[in-house]
Amino acid sequence: MSTYQQAGVDVSLAGRFIRSIQPLARLTRRPGLIRGIGDFGGLFSLKELRYKDPVLVASADGVGTKLRIAHRVKWYMPLGIDLVAMNVNDILCTGAEPLFFLDYVAAAKLDLNVLVEIVRGIVRGCVDSHCVLLGGETAQMGLLYRRGEFDLAGFAVGAVERKGLINGDRIRAGDQVIGLASNGLHANGFSLVQKVLSIAEQKRLARELLKPTRIYVRSVLDLLRRKAPVRGIAHITGGSFREKVARILPDSTAVRLNRRSWTVPPIFRKIQSAGVPEEEMYRTFNMGVGLVLIVPPRAVSQTQRWLGRHALKSWLIGEVVRGRREVAIV
Repeated sequence: MSTYQQAGVDVSLAGRFIRSIQPLARLTRRPGLIRGIGDFGGLFSLKELRYKDPVLVASADGVGTKLRIAHRVKWYMPLGIDLVAMNVNDILCTGAEPLFFLDYVAAAKLDLNVLVEIVRGIVRGCVDSHCVLLGGETAQMGLLYRRGEFDLAGFAVGAVERKGLINGDRIRAGDQVIGLASNGLHANGFSLVQKVLSIAEQKRLARELLKPTRIYVRSVLDLLRRKAPVRGIAHITGGSFREKVARILPDSTAVRLNRRSWTVPPIFRKIQSAGVPEEEMYRTFNMGVGLVLIVPPRAVSQTQRWLGRHALKSWLIGEVVRGRREVAIV
């Protein structure tokens, strides 16, 4: 006679995991929450938030091959922050406020200690972005994953008043590009990192490589609430500047960035010295700029002062010119 547990699925362990993280999830409560983790579906109400004409904004993402470096040094908490950050920063690009987050973990076999460490990171990310950990799913799939392996994905929903939606359509030639400092590599480019750095180097540099993605939600939403005239926001992730900045440009515009206008952290130069051409570095990595804001010239000084109040370093890194949605880095 065969059982589900003998087939590699421990239902009771999944239940213990949910019960163990419920106190952590309560740390992320915010107005709008009705019921959170543990039910068949998390419940959230927009009524308490007093939106007049809300537009919902959704994002789904994961942490990619950064997982492999975390496996090598057995340090998983930053991945939880990454998971939230990759989603809420994307939502922020529309001017939206993140409301709630759900996670998905798939593994050969659930390791309760590892899962709780990841959730601690998720909770930190949710607290930093003021969104609720509303629910999630854990899947045990020994037929798909090797022992000790797992994958992470996340899903977030935010809201913005329709009149406050930012989609880049107001960007004009002459507008200025402000770059907000990243926290390192964030969660992109790790396949290339692991191609050019030896396993020994990855372990030695793990503290730097695993720095969690910076969450920009509180600082940028503060700007928007102060009526800063932000015309475009780009989260610099996979594809870096050329893909992500071009995505928000109107058809008749382009962007010129000055690569000497900001400070590139040493970790990027270390990767470059392992044999990656400079152009490939700027095509793959954020190079020290995790988020881009596009504002009219009159707003540059005030915007940077407000960002400084959040202890967030920023630089004027380029301008919008006439063109066909190209992004040149000179």
